[in-house]
Amino acid sequence: MKENPTYEDVCAHDTGHAEVVQVEFDPAIVSYTQLLDVFWSNHNPTTLNRQGPDVGDQYRSVIFYHTPEQRAVAEESKSSLEESGRFKRPIVTQIEPMPTFYRAEEYHQRYLEKRGLSHCAV
Repeated sequence: MKENPTYEDVCAHDTGHAEVVQVEFDPAIVSYTQLLDVFWSNHNPTTLNRQGPDVGDQYRSVIFYHTPEQRAVAEESKSSLEESGRFKRPIVTQIEPMPTFYRAEEYHQRYLEKRGLSHCAV
C-alpha cells in the first residue's frame, strides 16, 4: 500500500486503500456492538465496491478492527445479519486488520457540508 496517498491516488484504484471513517469511542458510553448496528443500518453491505452513487474499490464495504476481540464481535455481527434474512443477496463486507489510517486532505473533510448538502445517512 502506498504511504499517505492523495484522493487522486486512491481513485486510481491501484493503492488498495478504502475511504473510511475512523471512529474513536468510549465503551463505557457506547459499545462496539452498537457501533456495528449503526454501520449495518446505514449502508448496503451487499454491493461490492459501491456505496450509493460512489463506485470503485475504494468504496468497498469493510470493517477494520484493532483487536482480536473486535474482529470476533464484527464477524459474529456479520454472521447474525446474514442469518437474519434482512438482505436477499450475500453480505460482501470484508473484515480486516486495521492498516495505517491516513486522514483525507482538508478539502475532503466535511465534504457534503462544504458543498451545501445536508449530510449522509450516518
